Amino acid sequence: MAILTVRNVPEEVHRALRVRAAIHGRSTEAEVRAILEETVRPEGRLRLGSMLAEIGRRAKLTDEDAAVFAQRDKTPAKPVRLT
Repeated sequence: MAILTVRNVPEEVHRALRVRAAIHGRSTEAEVRAILEETVRPEGRLRLGSMLAEIGRRAKLTDEDAAVFAQRDKTPAKPVRLT
């Protein structure tokens, strides 16, 4: 993990960071990390779980449909014999 030092932060900005951190229940340092992460994270970041949930919604899958997936045979497949 990298270490970052920010110098010459105006007092009013530092005060606003402390207030914002208190509102979110974290330290000023953790608040700055959160702000940086939110700011530089790619806009269209794809999350697998969100993508799969959206596919299920578009396919209009029900809870019963999802239960069928959980009941599938989970026995490992046998290797293919080519001889």
